[in-house]
Amino acid sequence: MRVLVTGHEGYIGAVMVQVLQDAGHDVVGLDSGLYRGCDLGPAPARIPTVGSDVRDVTAQDLAGIQAVVHLAAISNDPIGELNTDVTYEINHRASVHLAEQAREAGVHRFVFASSCSLYGASEAGGMLDESAHFLPVTAYGESKILAERDIRPLASDTFSPTFMRNATVYGASPRLRGDVVVNNLTGSAFATGKVHLLSDGTPWRPLIHVRDVCRVAQTILAAPRELIHNVSMNVSSSDENYRIRDVAEIVHRAVPGSELTFAEGAGPDLRNYRVDGSLLARLLPDAVPQWTVADGVRELLEWFGTHGLTEDALRGPRFTRLARIRELTDAGRLDGHLRWTDAG
Repeated sequence: MRVLVTGHEGYIGAVMVQVLQDAGHDVVGLDSGLYRGCDLGPAPARIPTVGSDVRDVTAQDLAGIQAVVHLAAISNDPIGELNTDVTYEINHRASVHLAEQAREAGVHRFVFASSCSLYGASEAGGMLDESAHFLPVTAYGESKILAERDIRPLASDTFSPTFMRNATVYGASPRLRGDVVVNNLTGSAFATGKVHLLSDGTPWRPLIHVRDVCRVAQTILAAPRELIHNVSMNVSSSDENYRIRDVAEIVHRAVPGSELTFAEGAGPDLRNYRVDGSLLARLLPDAVPQWTVADGVRELLEWFGTHGLTEDALRGPRFTRLARIRELTDAGRLDGHLRWTDAG
């Protein structure tokens, strides 16, 4: 199958390309290149590309594409709050535009990387399935709700969208992110000997390894249409919901001699939710997540040791998305809408 992966040069995308290629797919990429060169270890494999920005895609760009795995997005809350209109422009309106162009081009499957962030500040305290109310606390979470809402009506006999509500992702990737919770705590312990929490660590969060996310997408592409047509599913395991302080304890135990600390006066993060992964397990049993957070921490420590992660790199623009965007904007290479300028 000829598959377009948007955001193929990003944290998940760099692994997704490899997983889909290993499964025998002919993979094409689309990426604006914001994080090109932000590597830890070997750079991701280069593949053929179409276009340069998901906002500008046309049906002609998608000729011959049979499936789209749409990852490209403003990918975390701090960037999303820098300019909320740009967040909605890219995560919501551009995603709907891409789906419309894909349907016009004859693409059969459209796998959308949504997020469990749309559940936001859950007050019930129980496990949330796909019918749960949305309570987003950020523009990022709200943008994913709007994209699901407006892509869903595009479904037809020949166009099948599927909505992957991904848990918070962790794990090694050539295009590392150091600003997601497991990677950040593990990187800090490795580089500084300290596991430092900025909140009180009480909120719950579902967590999933990057390779498990990619396996789910791969399985969706191969699944019978009736199983995945216009379906939203939590991409997580019911067993892999953690309080953030529990994650910190796992990292603390994995790094002998490390120190576990909390920021002075730290309170709870507003995002607080546990998700039920039983629908995924029922529809796509071959894609049930295999990694645990403890497995991922061990993998990350080995990756950091092999490739020499330093504290400066962890905190700097190579692996912190907000710092990277600010670096490019301050240098005049990006404009206020995150488009490349002539200087870029």
